[in-house]
Amino acid sequence: MSSLIIKRSIKHPFHIVDPSPWPYLVSISAFQMLLGLTLYMHYYQKGLLILTLGLICTVITTCLWWRDIVREATYEGHHTLIVQNGLRFGMVLFIVSEVMLFFAFFWAYFHSSLNPVPEIGAVWPPKGIEVINPYLIPLLNTTLLLTSGASLTWSHSALIGGYRIEAISGLIMTMILATIFTLFQVYEYFNAPFNISDGIYGSTFYMLTGLHGFHVIVGTLFLGVSLWRLSENHFTRSNHIGYECAAWYWHFVDVVWIFLFIVVYIWGEGV
Repeated sequence: MSSLIIKRSIKHPFHIVDPSPWPYLVSISAFQMLLGLTLYMHYYQKGLLILTLGLICTVITTCLWWRDIVREATYEGHHTLIVQNGLRFGMVLFIVSEVMLFFAFFWAYFHSSLNPVPEIGAVWPPKGIEVINPYLIPLLNTTLLLTSGASLTWSHSALIGGYRIEAISGLIMTMILATIFTLFQVYEYFNAPFNISDGIYGSTFYMLTGLHGFHVIVGTLFLGVSLWRLSENHFTRSNHIGYECAAWYWHFVDVVWIFLFIVVYIWGEGV
């Protein structure tokens, strides 16, 4: 009995996570979402219903899972320096996986644009495709995203320096710029002279810009949670791993857009 007490009293810098139902439920919800998407794409009845229920269940369970992580970090004090480094490493691996995802679609774009087949006129852009002027909305969106990255860096630096009001102001500015970017992207989609079904150009264009737009929305939500936690004094000058991960994710979104703007909008206008 005494040895058991001694073992339980040993202190270590690692966090032994309590048993949780969320990984199990998230995996089931994600599988349901994938199944529903597959059925919907093959025109099966109730495929959209299964997809919608899977999406709702995935969102709810992930939010509850992240709630527990915030509780462990903020109120229970389990996020030691070693745990924080592990979370940083996990975020880096996640961003690397996102890089591979975008790489796949850029590969499809380069494969078709550098060697256009006779079926599309042996030219890029394909014959009959009227491209979007890169120096109008795309250039404006580039300015918005770069400015949002600068305001986020200002906010992060203010947080490290102990200037809480400035940190909140910079984060709000970043979210406003991100929302304006998304609205302009939607406007561009509604007024584009081609759609996703217009051959390889339309499919690669909308997959790349749409995937990036989805990441902008997720990043905006990520920053919104960070703003709420910042206003609730969850972050300190030395312990703000959640905010740090959100900032890394947003800068990744910025870099992807710069590459996308140069390759798809400017270079792809007339290879």
